[in-house]
Amino acid sequence: MSDYAIVENGLVIDPEKGRIEKQDIGIIDGKLAAIEEVLAKGENIQRIDAYGCYVAPGFIDLHVHVFKDVTYLGIEADRVGVEQGVTTIVDAGSAGYSNYGVFKENVVSKSKTEVLCFLNISHVGLSTWKSELADPSNLMTVEEAADIFAREPNLVGFKARMSSSVVKEQGIAPLKHARMLANAIDVPIMVHIGNPPPYLQEVFPLLRKGDIVTHAFHGKKHGILNEDRTLIPEAEDALARGVLFDVGHGTSSFSFDTIRKFKERYSTPFSISTDIYLGNYQKPVGSLMLTMSKFMQLGFSLEEVVQAVTIRAAQRIGLTEQGTLKSGTRADLTIFRIVEEPTTLTDSEGVSILADRVLQPKMTIKDGRVV
Repeated sequence: MSDYAIVENGLVIDPEKGRIEKQDIGIIDGKLAAIEEVLAKGENIQRIDAYGCYVAPGFIDLHVHVFKDVTYLGIEADRVGVEQGVTTIVDAGSAGYSNYGVFKENVVSKSKTEVLCFLNISHVGLSTWKSELADPSNLMTVEEAADIFAREPNLVGFKARMSSSVVKEQGIAPLKHARMLANAIDVPIMVHIGNPPPYLQEVFPLLRKGDIVTHAFHGKKHGILNEDRTLIPEAEDALARGVLFDVGHGTSSFSFDTIRKFKERYSTPFSISTDIYLGNYQKPVGSLMLTMSKFMQLGFSLEEVVQAVTIRAAQRIGLTEQGTLKSGTRADLTIFRIVEEPTTLTDSEGVSILADRVLQPKMTIKDGRVV
């Protein structure tokens, strides 16, 4: 591929402007550039035809599990990344301090997809699945946290899973430990919420601005909504402080009913992620684009779902080169189609809806080159 390219004839979705318009996108040396600058380079320009497709900043999936072989749930990064139109993925806690080096060597360094990581606060991550926070002696120290975050640029924060099956008798103590670590080096925490204890009334008060609650819209008991469909007070207070909601679909953590009820009363933006791994790759998750398609069928616009996997996701983990179409930033682009065909889509509760259209990947451009 030439160092100079123009993606032409596509419908461009600019998530920062919140609009769709037909326009061309220029690329010079792996960076986005004005069309005039590309044309000034002469005749050696590659033309990439996006006719009939949408063009957006490269999609970002904030919650995946790609520590293949070391964890039983790990799936190949590129299989759920660039092969599905996703240019950046964030592994959510598969690795801990003790095995991040293996993760970096086997996954980060060998993938075409950009692989970032929320580091599990347990030394072993998910390699021993699934009660990694039941033993306090396994928890990372402040010194270890400062050490690894200072030398590993692909780390974006901590992951702490707050479910009874994970923490056992430790209750809320592991999250208090995560809070101490995050405060010490000023990074966010991604918190998994599931079956209590601990209850959300204990979890939410420990979260600060920039922390991310994944599985926010699960269908289990003791979730974010009261019986009258309003947010529990602790969740409302957390959102007001700047705590962020993330989907984290997964095998058992996304409910059509919960997101419908939330949408009726609240317009709070959230990020869309898959929690995809080997066991749910086929069903019920499928891919990031199929997850986005579910939200479109529930009444969210194309612009909204694209924002949820581009600029909104990028901002949540401090990325400035991704999720945008600004000139001079990294030329990561997702080119996709909307296919008008009846498709059955299923949530984590086994509830199905018949969608009349779904998103499908057409082409992925990573660092200015077609993958």
